[in-house]
Amino acid sequence: MTTAKCGGGAVLVVGGYGAVGVTVTRTLAGWFPDRIVPAGRDLARARRLASEVGSGRAARVDVADSPGFARVLEDNRVGVVVLCVEPPDAAIARACLAGGVHLVDVGASHHLLAQVDALGEQAAARGATAVLSVGVAPGLTNQLARRAHEEVGGADRLDVTVLLGSGESHGADAVRWTVAQLAVPAERRAGGGTRPRRVALPGYGIRTAHPFPFSDQHTLRRTLGVPEVTTRMCLDSAPLTAALFGLRRAGAFRAARNSYARRVLTSALTRVHLGGEGFAVRADAFGGDRHAAYALTGSAQSRVTGLVAAHVTRRLLTGGLPAGVHHLDQLRDLASLPENLSRYGTTLWTPDALQAAS
Repeated sequence: MTTAKCGGGAVLVVGGYGAVGVTVTRTLAGWFPDRIVPAGRDLARARRLASEVGSGRAARVDVADSPGFARVLEDNRVGVVVLCVEPPDAAIARACLAGGVHLVDVGASHHLLAQVDALGEQAAARGATAVLSVGVAPGLTNQLARRAHEEVGGADRLDVTVLLGSGESHGADAVRWTVAQLAVPAERRAGGGTRPRRVALPGYGIRTAHPFPFSDQHTLRRTLGVPEVTTRMCLDSAPLTAALFGLRRAGAFRAARNSYARRVLTSALTRVHLGGEGFAVRADAFGGDRHAAYALTGSAQSRVTGLVAAHVTRRLLTGGLPAGVHHLDQLRDLASLPENLSRYGTTLWTPDALQAAS
């Protein structure tokens, strides 16, 4: 297996001043002073953050402008790109990997991740590494699913549950993405099971989680070879969860397929702060008569997603990750991330701990 070259050059954090990107920028700037370049469409915001973290550089980047993006890579001698906003297609990833630039992608849309997956041979040939499914969900969910899968000796079915804090100030991109997924037709929505599921989440009791098209339900079928994978979601506010998914069943989100309606719904949901900032993720694996589950809880999902991306980037900069395109759960060198994040207030729940807590 080819190992990627150590990440020389600057680190371009695209969306570096957003809800996720600001954590990436600040964390990496603490480890690698003078190498971090916050970037986005608002150059003034990028420059202000660069000044705050002691970086001498910032850049204007529009992910819909791939020629302009390529110029930014060259002008700043970029070695690693951390992508904290979702581009319209794989052109940004293609520009990175063709130029031998490493990529850390926080994106969560399966169709885009599949396009980047297809660039594996190109990345390997250039000695570049792309790490996908980087964050809480997908990301830590993938890692917990792998642990549960291995615990049962190979799962026939995986159930992944995500509880998000409805009181957290999620970034506009994240809310926009959520609205788009709520509008996905039922026949395209579920990767496995189609029914809600009652599940115990540490600190939150028994919750009803509803099928939701996170990308890991597609990715894990391939990376783990599990035939049935379903991802479900709920909010920490049970009434808000019931209202949200009740509206989906009633077809209220069909209008979100229209761009104007999507903007209106995104704006409305961005203002809703009825719960707290905590989150919980859980992965259950079923293999024959065996069952195992792992969970992780914490606060401020956007911040923890940024921390995951920062740790992955640091590993790239210090070398050792294989060249090519990989999802987080495929990189054994990063398998200890759930434990390493405990210093930031997260808690990893093993099967024994979950059983004791139930």
